[in-house]
Amino acid sequence: MNRLRIRRAATALAAAVVLPLALAACSGPDSGKDTNAASTPASDEAAQADKAPATDAMAPGTPFGPACAGVPKEGAGSFDGMAKDPVATAASNNPALSTLVAAVKRAGLVDTLNKAEGITVFAPTNDAFAKIPKGDLDKVLADKKTLTDILTYHVVGRNLTPEQLQNGSFETLQKGIVTTSGSGRAYKVNDTAKVVCGNVSTSNATVYIVDTVLMPG
Repeated sequence: MNRLRIRRAATALAAAVVLPLALAACSGPDSGKDTNAASTPASDEAAQADKAPATDAMAPGTPFGPACAGVPKEGAGSFDGMAKDPVATAASNNPALSTLVAAVKRAGLVDTLNKAEGITVFAPTNDAFAKIPKGDLDKVLADKKTLTDILTYHVVGRNLTPEQLQNGSFETLQKGIVTTSGSGRAYKVNDTAKVVCGNVSTSNATVYIVDTVLMPG
């Protein structure tokens, strides 16, 4: 009887010793690593989300506007091609600016624009020139001084970012003033001309293509 009691006591003691050790093993370093491993993907995803760029942010030098879709994807007239050429040459490779290019050549401003550094050009499309009655446009094209005044009124002597156009007033090469307004991807010049493809880079200029010819006051 005494032996039976001694055996039972020994068994209980052994269980008391082994059970804490078993529990400690279950919660030991290996199980901790498993828990951390399971949580790693979630923490990595959170870190990646923090680093991800905002989808609404406009990258520097990124063209914007509805008319940008009509710019060739490849070649000299593409955005990459235009970025390699000075502004008058770059414009000559864009079919939508052929009337402007002809006017620039007639005014003798090709070299002036191509050799300028760090300028901004508000470039009217062919449709913008088409808004002017043909008789009036022919008169302007035939008058070199008037034509030069109009064309140089479209040029600002420094690079302008979209942010600077939000509420701006800038002196042009013609010595007149153009005003700009807007935000995001929608801007106007002199409250009349809409920017239809903006923030286009050439080797020496930033170009904002507009839907209306600007007239100096």
